[in-house]
This record gives sequence, structure tokens and C-alpha cells, in this order.
Amino acid sequence: MPLSEFALRRAALPRQMAEKKLDAFVVGFGPNVRYLTGFTGSNGMLLVLPHRSVFLTDPRYGIQAAQEVDCPVRVVSGPMLPHLVALLRRAKSKRVGFEKARMSVESYLALKDAMPMRSSLEPVAGWIERQRMLKSEAELSAIRRSVELNSRAFEQALRRIRPGMRESELAAELDYRVRRCGADGPAFDTIVAGGARTALPHAPPTDAELRRGQLVLVDMGAILAGYASDMTRMLFLGKPDARVKHAYLAVLEAQLAAIDAVRAGVKAHAVDRAARRVLARHGLARAFVHSTGHGLGLEIHEPPRVGKNDQTVLEKGMTITIEPGVYIEGFGGIRIEDTVAVGERGCEVLTPTSKELRIV
Repeated sequence: MPLSEFALRRAALPRQMAEKKLDAFVVGFGPNVRYLTGFTGSNGMLLVLPHRSVFLTDPRYGIQAAQEVDCPVRVVSGPMLPHLVALLRRAKSKRVGFEKARMSVESYLALKDAMPMRSSLEPVAGWIERQRMLKSEAELSAIRRSVELNSRAFEQALRRIRPGMRESELAAELDYRVRRCGADGPAFDTIVAGGARTALPHAPPTDAELRRGQLVLVDMGAILAGYASDMTRMLFLGKPDARVKHAYLAVLEAQLAAIDAVRAGVKAHAVDRAARRVLARHGLARAFVHSTGHGLGLEIHEPPRVGKNDQTVLEKGMTITIEPGVYIEGFGGIRIEDTVAVGERGCEVLTPTSKELRIV
């Protein structure tokens, strides 16, 4: 990511601060810090002032921050709070914004107690998250590459799947292949479930063996340069019966309908509704227990949420998943998921992997 991009992202904040009459804004949530600075370490804080920004970290990350961050860096020993407050005092900041949904109560109270008299902490919600929804060309390139590596890893692992393989063994193989293909690692804990356990949308892999006559659900993602991809595909060990085929084709039809509904100017809930209408027509409405998708980028789950009540208007540059599914206790579950990029007149399906039910 070019360093100039981080400066442009930060440049939007002083304008928002002025509208809310803030003298400073404290950013401590890891993905937001990375978005604004490029810092990839685990302990950093950004103080945004009207005409400059200051990054704070501890001595473990001094060299790293100097290499990654394009604004002044303060390397501090011990608790970071006193150094932050000293900077606020020096800048004569009276109204200080903080990330409402990200700062813990403990941190809030500690900062409040340390603030100068007649200063106030003001909650800020969604400023950076809204900015993060619209991906730049550099971000889209990273996500596209992450998707490609994830799909390649799946295809390679598919050749090794066999009856008798444990769920945990397949998950480990997928994770290995993700790294072997060039990604930094899995974007989340890989989901592998066989048989009736596929009815659990977020089933963790177990030592259960995959057997003939079973559905197998694989939900996996890769992370590359901080950006995530997400994909779900279904396998069948043996020959699927009519019920499995019907459910699979219904979910596929729902997914294609939702993808067809994605374009700039459409509200997120309209995409969700497109999938639900198809599943209702197949008598599977009650078996669809989650939203149709979610945004992704520096986090695997980020706004917008493509759900029943989400009023977010989709815009060009957003990246979202489309992943309807049905889950029936005792029978199993089926989910098909792609990563897509929103365009003016439709969307680009980034996931290249075939959506057919893979027969193993």
C-alpha cells in the first residue's frame, strides 16, 4: 500500500472533527490504526490533531513503526496513557473524541480521570468504519489477490480429500495450502463440517471422520497484506440423493439472485430479500438463519451487513460476501459463498472457484 494513501485517509478526519468541534481524536482499535497508518504491530495508538497526527507505540515496535508509519512516531516505555495525556495538554485539547464502540470502559475511565480539568471525552461512532467500506484500487487489488490464493488453496486441498479423513485434518490441510500458495495465513478459523454437523453454520472442525454419503461444508479465507477473502463450498462424498440435490440447487439459485441484485444505489436489505424470496419459493425460508452477507476488508466481518434490516446504500468500491444457506437439524446444511465487488451496474464476482456441488 503506498504511504500516500494513509495520509489521504487521515486527511478526512480533521474535517469531521471540525464539524463536531473536536480538538483531538484518539484511535486505538487495531484495524482502524492499521487503516490510517499502515502499522502492522499489535500495540499502537494514533492521536489525530487538527493539523497533524502522532503515533504512539512501545519499544518492541520502534523500528517497525519507523519503517511503516508516515507520521511522527513516539516510542514510549511503560503505560501509554500518561504520554497521550501529555500530548493532549501540550496541544491544549479540550474536546477529545474517542471510538465509542471500540474503547473499553476501563480505558475510558482511566483516560477520563487523567484528562485536564474542563476537558471532555466525546464519543465518535463509525467515522473510520464508514471510510473503510469504500475500497481504493490498491485495496481492491489486495482483496482480489487474496481471493485468488484462497481459491487456489481450496483446489489443491480438494485433491487430497478422501473418506476417513478427519474434519480437523482437512482444516489443517486447507490452512497449510493457504500459506503454501502465498497468503500470509488463514483469515479466520477454517470451518470444516461433515454430515449432520453441516447444519451448524459456524461448526468448528472436530476429529470426526468424513464418511461416504455425507455432505461436507468448507468455509475458508486467506489474509494477504492485511486484507481478507471468504468463500464457502460444498462437497459430497459419494452420490447425493434427490433431497440434497434439491436443497443445493435452491441455495445456488438464491445466491445467484442475490448476486444479480448487487449494484450501486441498492440498499443492502434488498440483496438479502432477493435470496430469501427464492428460498421461500422452495419451502426453505425457515432454514435460512443468518444474513445474506457482510462487508470484508481489514476484518473478515465489517460493515455493511447484508441483512433484513440493513439500510446501507451500496456504493461502487464496497466488497461484500454473498452467502445464503439453509440448515436443517438431522439433515445438514448447505451454504454457497463468494466475495464480490460492488460496481455501478452490477458486481464483479471475485471468487473464481466453481459453485457446483463437488462429488468426491
